[in-house]
Amino acid sequence: MRILLLILFAASGCSALIYEIVWFQLLTLAIGSTAVSLAFLLAAFMGGLCIGSIGFARLRITGPPLRIYALLELGIGICGILVLAGIPVVGRVYVAAAAHGLPSMFLRGFIAALCMLPPTILMGASLPAIVRQLEGAPEAVSWWGFLYGGNTAGAVFGCLLAGYYLLRIYNTAIATYVAVAINLGVALVSFTVSRGPLGQALSAVNPEFSASRSRLPASILIAIGLSGATALGAEVVWTRLLGMMLGSTVYVFSVILAVFLTGLALGSAAGSWVARRTRNAALAL
Repeated sequence: MRILLLILFAASGCSALIYEIVWFQLLTLAIGSTAVSLAFLLAAFMGGLCIGSIGFARLRITGPPLRIYALLELGIGICGILVLAGIPVVGRVYVAAAAHGLPSMFLRGFIAALCMLPPTILMGASLPAIVRQLEGAPEAVSWWGFLYGGNTAGAVFGCLLAGYYLLRIYNTAIATYVAVAINLGVALVSFTVSRGPLGQALSAVNPEFSASRSRLPASILIAIGLSGATALGAEVVWTRLLGMMLGSTVYVFSVILAVFLTGLALGSAAGSWVARRTRNAALAL
């Protein structure tokens, strides 16, 4: 039954990366195609995911987790439409400001944050919502890894679908509508399942396997943070280098993201396998 959650989360990852590719295309037209613009895009996107994940985990939201997940997906779809309409508007503001140097960098960062944060915060909250559905189940921790891997695999498909089909054959509007349709489909299925017996079966908690809520050591958090910082820094550098050789296009960005995320998906699946076979998680990290 948890396979259903894996499918839903993979579809969610697909829509998220369609949005990211579309927003990259729109933002490069609005604020320029430079390494600085790409850095702000990735910082806003990943920052929103971080805020959403941490914020939702700290909130005491009651109700069926799948129903909450459905509402999050619905909110992401609404934000996707708003961003599609809003980026050209803020782009005209950026051109009108005609800033240079440091003010231009701050303005580009503000525009990226203004457009990216609302939907990405909702995206970041979706993983904790799904995790709550599995909380207390046997082997819940290993399933978190599989869910993340499935989400990342869906994201790889979304990269290639957006970069090499939707934006090549159609345009940013059609690509956005496809992502919104996926969000609405995931929301509808999640809401329907949450109301039926399957939803109750999925959320059944075995007290014997209750998940630990102990805090991670600061050293582990620092190591994970540094790993993420180096990974995103490398992505910006690789995109810049390949852009100089192959041209700074949405196709290059799509390929780099797809390869990058494929590695993350394989690593997540491998980490899930290792987590079930080791007693020293810090050593495995």
